[in-house]
Formats: sequence, C-alpha cells, structure tokens
Amino acid sequence: MATDRLFHALFWTLLGGMMVVRVLSVVQVRRSGARFTPDRDAVEQEGKAAFAIRFIAFFFLLGMLVAYALNPPWMQRLDLPIPSAGRWLGFFLGLAGVGVAGWAQVTLGRQWSAQLQLVDGHRLVTSGPYAWIRHPIYASLLGLSLGFALLTANWIFLGFGALAIGMLLVRIPREENLMREGVQGYGEYAARVRYRILPGVW
Repeated sequence: MATDRLFHALFWTLLGGMMVVRVLSVVQVRRSGARFTPDRDAVEQEGKAAFAIRFIAFFFLLGMLVAYALNPPWMQRLDLPIPSAGRWLGFFLGLAGVGVAGWAQVTLGRQWSAQLQLVDGHRLVTSGPYAWIRHPIYASLLGLSLGFALLTANWIFLGFGALAIGMLLVRIPREENLMREGVQGYGEYAARVRYRILPGVW
C-alpha cells in the first residue's frame, strides 16, 4: 500500500507540473491579447467531430482524475499488473513530457493556441525543440499519455492515452495544412525538419 501511495503522489506531481505549463500558456496568450477560446473558424478547421471528442474527453478526464484520487473499488478492479519498474518508467516519461512541454511553450510564446488557428502576425518558430521536431508539444502529450498509463497501472488511463494518440494522428495533418497555407516558409521548414514527433521515427 505504501508503494501505491508513492505512485499516487508521483502522479499528482506530474499533473501539477503539466498544470503549471498550461497556466503559463494561458498567461502568455492573455498578455498578447490573442483569443484563447475557439471561434467558429477554429472549430471548422479542426473538424466538428474531432472538436466534440476533444471537448468530451476533457471532462471525462476530469472525472477520472477525481475517481483516481478517491480510488473506489470499481477503479481498483481496472488495475493492470505493471511492475514497479514499469511504473517508474512511466513517471520519468511523464517528467520528460512536462519538461519538453515547458521548453516548447517558452519557445513558442504568444503563438501557442489550444485551437487550430493562427494568431495575427504568426511567424515560423524554428528554434529550441522546433529545431529537432515539428510538434514538440504533441511529443510531450505522447510522453505524458504513456507515462500516466504506466504510472497509474490502470486500464482507464491506458484507454485515454490511446484516444489521445488517435486524436493527434487526426489533428497533426490538419494543423500542418493550416501552417503551409498561412505561415511563410513552413513548407521549407517541414522539408528540413523531417520528423513530426519522434526524431528518427516519425
């Protein structure tokens, strides 16, 4: 039981780190005067179905976080037999995800958006993690999704991670089409930085 309490604490540590990065994102957007909430064009760009799934998944995740904190018997029945080494691996994957997300957010600055939209005067960012991969924030989400699944050793978070990966596979091509059409030099950048999420893999 002491081990479970430790992994619960590590889970909240990762979640807290991710929340700090997200608050930083919101503050940067607010200070720039850019829009944080989606408008009709952003919803159309992402696709209504994808937007609705992301919206519902957000509130589902909130519910699962509450359930994980309370740890009722039905939640415990969904536990996976993952050894401690695998759960520690999940923590370090998640920690790397938080670090990459923070690095990318600072590099991107006011141009970050939770929606598929460009800000006024949008410029191409090629420094920091963007010199290695084209979507470091999505790479961080991939690391966090896998990290949380391993750390919690629970089918709910494994399923949520699979859903997040599926949503990224749909979202990334749409985002790149938007960037190619609206940001000068993106095509050349994409040809130079070949990998979308994982260097040497994809």
